[in-house]
Amino acid sequence: MKSVLMIGQSNMAGRGFINEVPIICSERIQMLRNGRWQIMTEPINYDRPVAGIGPAGSFASMWCMENETEKIGLIPCAEGGSSLDDWSIHNTFFKHAVSQARFAIQDSELTAVLWHQGENDSFDGKYKMYYEKLKVIVETLRKELHAFEVPFIIGGLGDFLGKTRFGMKCTEYELVNRELLRFAEEQDNTYFVTAEGLTSNPDGIHVNAISQRKFGVRYYEAFSKRRNVLSPMKNEMELLNQCVNRPHTEGEERHLAMLDFALNKMTYEELVTKVNI
Repeated sequence: MKSVLMIGQSNMAGRGFINEVPIICSERIQMLRNGRWQIMTEPINYDRPVAGIGPAGSFASMWCMENETEKIGLIPCAEGGSSLDDWSIHNTFFKHAVSQARFAIQDSELTAVLWHQGENDSFDGKYKMYYEKLKVIVETLRKELHAFEVPFIIGGLGDFLGKTRFGMKCTEYELVNRELLRFAEEQDNTYFVTAEGLTSNPDGIHVNAISQRKFGVRYYEAFSKRRNVLSPMKNEMELLNQCVNRPHTEGEERHLAMLDFALNKMTYEELVTKVNI
């Protein structure tokens, strides 16, 4: 099985509203939870009670569409509200991510690292040291995990920032994006993904659910083609529909039925009829 490490702050963890997009359910997409691989359900990265849709679900769905016989595992380690300093190699978030990744690669092959962080560093001139701080984090992560050739995919900050509500203070997001792109251009096996055209929740800072799905497609394009994605993909909705809206297997139908029963959306009698218990 292949695995993917997810690190950064809330837009990697995901804050898209779950009821705004079709559910992703695949027996071939797993997530690391409570020390074992489980079939993926969203929110994948439960760092807060408000956790929701992030980019990893559609990234994994795209991967499954192009790798029809393999499984992929998601290693959720993002933390909402975290600054780049919080991800310093001596701090908890970095150590936790390394620990979880090491555990995961005992029975999987780390194939990508997905990074999205910067909203908390897009004011007060923090962008000036962003490149050097990120370089220490990435170089140390690669060394700790022996992952020198693993693609490190960086998501850009949304152009809705700096305008309203919780995003109002993020006035230097364009300068952070400049540093993220420069980092991708200058560092080996590192690629940048634009957030151009993505839209936010009403809070003005978190990428909404449908845009997170699109973002995951862009992340996968950068990963699979080993290139920067500098503008929105013309076919990203078509690709998204192909990888998400597919017939479910019998096992997936059973999983969805059990989920509905657990959430009191289905009676026990309906459950028995649907899954033939």
